[in-house]
Amino acid sequence: MKKILFASILALSLLSCKENKSQDQNIVEKAAENTESSIPIKRLSKSQDIFEGIYSEKIKNDDSLKKMDEKISLMQEDAHKMQNIYSSIISNSEDYYLIAESNAKSINDSVLRKEMINLVKESSNKYNLKVQRIKELKHTINRNKQTIYSLYSAIKIRKTLPEIEKYQNAHPLKTDSLNQFINKQNKLLEELKNLK
Repeated sequence: MKKILFASILALSLLSCKENKSQDQNIVEKAAENTESSIPIKRLSKSQDIFEGIYSEKIKNDDSLKKMDEKISLMQEDAHKMQNIYSSIISNSEDYYLIAESNAKSINDSVLRKEMINLVKESSNKYNLKVQRIKELKHTINRNKQTIYSLYSAIKIRKTLPEIEKYQNAHPLKTDSLNQFINKQNKLLEELKNLK
């Protein structure tokens, strides 16, 4: 008997769900109205970071911004390459001195060991003096790179903010559809509670 009662309640629930499905669809469609804007933001959010996507759409028709974007990209790439070249040379030399000092410390003859340790330290100190200026210049390059990035980010924000605001204005966040949907959920919750 319980099985028959449960089966009939389940069948009635499914039938009422089908009838409400078209009403639910209307609620969802109303919530999705006015989803077009000048920049295809929906597409952008799937293919790339929305901030960068809006900016790349924005610069398509602005040659001066396009040139600036290319210039900044190249400058940042070149700064990275320059730092890598010098970092590689410096780290190879520093690795050499660490290994040479370790080998010098393993020499059995105490007089020869002391002589080799001093020789390695003397060469290492000379090299560090040479490299000090390079490290300062690398630091300046890095600081400039960060400043360029910061200023360019500010430009991007200024250019893209009006677009996201246009998008938001084209998609007003009305609560009608949400309230209607919550009412449907509450109705279903009541039905489920009454099934006991």
